[in-house]
Amino acid sequence: MMKALVLALSITALLAPSTALADNYEIQVYGYKTAEPGETMIELHSNFTAKGTRETVDRVLPTRHQVHETLEITHGWTPWFETGFYVFTNIQPHGSWDWVGDHIRPRFRAPDEWQLPVGLSLSFEFGYVRPEYSTDQWTLEIRPIIDKEIGPWYLAFNPVFARSIKGENSHRGFDFSPNVKVSYQLTKVVAVGFEYYGDMGPFGNFDPLHRQAHVLYPAVDLDLDPKWELNFGVGFALTGASDSYIIKAIVGRRFNFFGK
Repeated sequence: MMKALVLALSITALLAPSTALADNYEIQVYGYKTAEPGETMIELHSNFTAKGTRETVDRVLPTRHQVHETLEITHGWTPWFETGFYVFTNIQPHGSWDWVGDHIRPRFRAPDEWQLPVGLSLSFEFGYVRPEYSTDQWTLEIRPIIDKEIGPWYLAFNPVFARSIKGENSHRGFDFSPNVKVSYQLTKVVAVGFEYYGDMGPFGNFDPLHRQAHVLYPAVDLDLDPKWELNFGVGFALTGASDSYIIKAIVGRRFNFFGK
């Protein structure tokens, strides 16, 4: 039953018509694994826009020199299901600290006993963002997740479909926003590689190239302890449709507050 449900949801996501609601609050390519049952993962996503927009456009504040701090709390309920919750905040260059919005993200994964040749999971993310920080207030994201380890190499692909439920782009349907991660394990502790984040516009009717967002992040992952997650990167925009330079860091810690 569960296998049929996940496969059906995967097909739905891949066939959905498609504006990707790109933001710089949670910059991460997902791996397929979910939190273990009873495990709680607490992460802080810290992103600094070194070069971004300078003026307020459509009530949205300029992004230049903003610091985005996102608290993510994820809890594992079963071996194949978790729920994540996000609190987005923004620190303006002059120092004010604002609440931006909240998202919730249930995620399912293919059980290990299926013995698939790749890792496979599917997440849904839904939530609200204040109009000062996005032209779209209510959004939905469907994210299939595929990954694979090949020796020291790690590959992950997230073909994201995202749309505005309420806001300026609600008429556009689903946007296609592919995310890719490629990394190489240099040592037991250090893995280096790159992450790619795109926003190509409505699925089946992509925007012109100059309106698409394509950003590349050279990144490093540190495996200091199984309980910790550490990721750092610097993003460079390949087109003019996104902020030019962003520095990001993810620091996460796994807890088991209730025992096994």
